[in-house]
Amino acid sequence: MSLEIRVIGIPGIPDVSAGDDIGALITSAMATEELKAAGLDVFVIAQKIVSKAEGRTVTLDSITPSAVARRWAAAYDKDARMVEVVLSESKRIVRMERGILIAETRHGFVCANAGVDASNVARGFVTLLPEDPDASARRIKGALEQRLGLQLAVIISDTFGRPWREGLVNVALGVAGVEPIVDLRGKKDWYGRELHVTAIAVADELASAAELVMAKKSGIPVAIVRGFDYNPADSSGKDLIRAPEQDLFR
Repeated sequence: MSLEIRVIGIPGIPDVSAGDDIGALITSAMATEELKAAGLDVFVIAQKIVSKAEGRTVTLDSITPSAVARRWAAAYDKDARMVEVVLSESKRIVRMERGILIAETRHGFVCANAGVDASNVARGFVTLLPEDPDASARRIKGALEQRLGLQLAVIISDTFGRPWREGLVNVALGVAGVEPIVDLRGKKDWYGRELHVTAIAVADELASAAELVMAKKSGIPVAIVRGFDYNPADSSGKDLIRAPEQDLFR
């Protein structure tokens, strides 16, 4: 059981471009800052730099908005090109009213604007979510382990809103090397009662903890969470997506 956890931001990572090696950028920044990795460190990496490295950016000038996008954008003073990109990245529109567009992505994530984002990218561009965040996490995990000679875990994170609470938090999109959920069902609580529904989304909690040193304005897109007690495992961020038949809000 972890009694102490450290969160260490990694400064010095440059602006990322398509084709960049994220693992190389991270280890180079760590060497410059004289930061040492430890076995079972969890590297939390902002989705934005992963998307940039994978070429998941779109120039808004290349987009021709549909009639639906133009009407909705005009009604709520939005950029119709941005709206069109959101619609094209959506598997299903969950809610589209009062200037808010909530969508289910092809990955199964339910989030604002299907993850399309204009922050921390050159003006006139937007970023899209990685095609396969789990594959991205596995690839970066392999690169980091090869360079650092340690067993590690990687979480690709993004900032989501929450339906019942104000404020945004980081959540895990892609996961490699650490189980995303710790299932406590069948175990006993402090008073000896059996737990029936308790399953802790530890990957989301690790992502949120890392965000405390990864604020967008800080220019720190990667953090290490050290001291979390886990058993290395094949894993997937998809485990965090609730099945539609169990979701009361779809």
